[in-house]
Amino acid sequence: MKSRFVITCCLLCLAGLAAAMIQLTVFHARNTPAAQTVASHNWYYKPREDGQQPILADDAPFLAQYPHISVGNADTKQICLTFDCGYDNGYTAAILDTLKEKQVPAAFFVTGHFADSCPDLIRRMADEGHLVCNHSDTHRDLSQNTTSQIFLEELQGVEQKYLALTGQPMSRYIRPPEGKYSEDFLKLCVQHKYLPVFWSFAYCDWINDDQPDLASAKQTILTRTHPGEIALLHATSATNAAILGDVIDQWRNMGYTLSGLDAFARAACPEFFTAP
Repeated sequence: MKSRFVITCCLLCLAGLAAAMIQLTVFHARNTPAAQTVASHNWYYKPREDGQQPILADDAPFLAQYPHISVGNADTKQICLTFDCGYDNGYTAAILDTLKEKQVPAAFFVTGHFADSCPDLIRRMADEGHLVCNHSDTHRDLSQNTTSQIFLEELQGVEQKYLALTGQPMSRYIRPPEGKYSEDFLKLCVQHKYLPVFWSFAYCDWINDDQPDLASAKQTILTRTHPGEIALLHATSATNAAILGDVIDQWRNMGYTLSGLDAFARAACPEFFTAP
């Protein structure tokens, strides 16, 4: 009688342990994908100097499932010039002067701070035919955000400031701060109809106290030029302001044309512009 009781207790314990293991397995299976979708990625590319397009973000295969743009047509000698503008360092006006002189359209990705502190530059960008695009209100890391509320606060904060300054709606392009993104970030972009814009060229031009010299900067930019290039430059850079005109002239001498972001985006993601 006693042995039966012991056996029964053992069987009940084993059954409880098995049930607990099953629950743990189910919990892990349910939560692992969610954790993976918020894994933060830093946008990167592998530069080349043979005139061909670089390899882009080969650590994130899920990118192919979501609308985004990072490079244009590999068979077309076109370049799209973009600038990130977290704040003004006294060089944005000179950059705009050069773009106006060379008749080049550009896309400026601005933060809320830039809009607050440089309203005249924002108006000038719009008046001179450039795209003013979203770089988030506070330059917050959006890759770890999983809520629509925070996402929309960051993007709509800049949009409201732009609308108040220009009377025009802001474009639906978003460049995530520091190039940090995740699958959840891309899902939110789809849900709220924003198109992420990355790049196929950038260089170390954002450190104010360690600006590249003019000759080496031009060499880096020109030797890494490629068809369909989306070039990211920072408007805070004294070097960029100084060499931009020469770089544009050299690009044109190499047979390239400079096109606006809209043309690149419509070619790369036509479904984004036709979706309801």
